[in-house]
Amino acid sequence: MTAWRLLLTRPAEECEPLAAALAERGIHSASLPLLAIEPLPETPEQRSLMLDLDRYKAVIVVSKPAARIGLERLDQYWPQPPINQTWFAVGAATADILEAYGLSVITPVQSEDSEGVLALPQLDEALQEADPRVLILRGEGGRETMAETLRERGVQVDYLELYRRVMPDYPQNTLTDCLVAERLNGVMVSSGQSFAHLRTLAGLAWPVLCTVPLLVPSERVAEQARAAGIQRVITCHGASTAAVLAALEEHHP
Repeated sequence: MTAWRLLLTRPAEECEPLAAALAERGIHSASLPLLAIEPLPETPEQRSLMLDLDRYKAVIVVSKPAARIGLERLDQYWPQPPINQTWFAVGAATADILEAYGLSVITPVQSEDSEGVLALPQLDEALQEADPRVLILRGEGGRETMAETLRERGVQVDYLELYRRVMPDYPQNTLTDCLVAERLNGVMVSSGQSFAHLRTLAGLAWPVLCTVPLLVPSERVAEQARAAGIQRVITCHGASTAAVLAALEEHHP
């Protein structure tokens, strides 16, 4: 495992704890955040969704920023969270934030992604009533497969979009200069959007990036990477530190 030298591309506040966990296991890393989180201003429609939170049998939180910002909104309107609804988190780290607030949260164990949540028997149980409703807390765009699948099951799905992800501004060649200077032999992305930003930042050097192993959180992002020409894609089956470490243990540079 210690042979890995990784480029971390998560938002800045998430790179630091992952880098520390990697360092404990002797893995060198460098950070180049490809996503910055910008909270969205609250609209009347968003306020209405939060005020109607008790109408939903299930609330699905797709990311750590969605959990943090969503709980801030929850605090504004609900002295106590509504009862008789089930909360789900796509990943363990997201669940940790919700549980620290006092919520009981269910998250998939084997596959921390949309498919993992959709396969949970607890989700089916939560939606065993006439005209069930689900609220998905997310950023701007994303997780369309989850909503489409639920709607095919006869579920009404609403989105509460809480933030947008933007690409930080870097000078030309920042990415390739970092790979060379730090002697990196792997790149890690946390979402399809961060992969898209990686490709944009690489520019004309994209053929070089295609030869570097890429670690991704899900098979959906893996398919994007393969289609874009990445020669070696490693799926971590989740974005948690545990999922990343397990993938690094299984695979070698």
